[in-house]
Amino acid sequence: MTHTAHISHDAILRARVALYHVHPTAREEVAAYRVLAQVSPLAYLPLLAHALCTYGMHEFADRPEVALALRAEAVAAARRMNSLEAGREPLLIHMLIAYRVQLDHMGRQEELAAVEEEIALLQAAHRAP
Repeated sequence: MTHTAHISHDAILRARVALYHVHPTAREEVAAYRVLAQVSPLAYLPLLAHALCTYGMHEFADRPEVALALRAEAVAAARRMNSLEAGREPLLIHMLIAYRVQLDHMGRQEELAAVEEEIALLQAAHRAP
């Protein structure tokens, strides 16, 4: 049995309908993409990553720990996407940069150094022929 067999068809339908609203909220987008990324990761993981960053930035600017957790989830989604499909380093780099910005904002220098090192390695590897 595949992982998608465990996802309710009703949940998938609700997620798709939520995205058809004229202006779904950032929260609705994240919830929908979380469900749909389980069913069609190649199609929805990039959208989930971007929605998580936007959600954290706009809805939780006054709660940095929540914003950081959402950006960490965005990085995880981008990592998964990068493992599923070659050439997705730019998505991962973009999400790591967003994560780095939040770490910097919070003054978390130790973690910041590790993320900056990873970004530099990914950028160098992406530029290499």
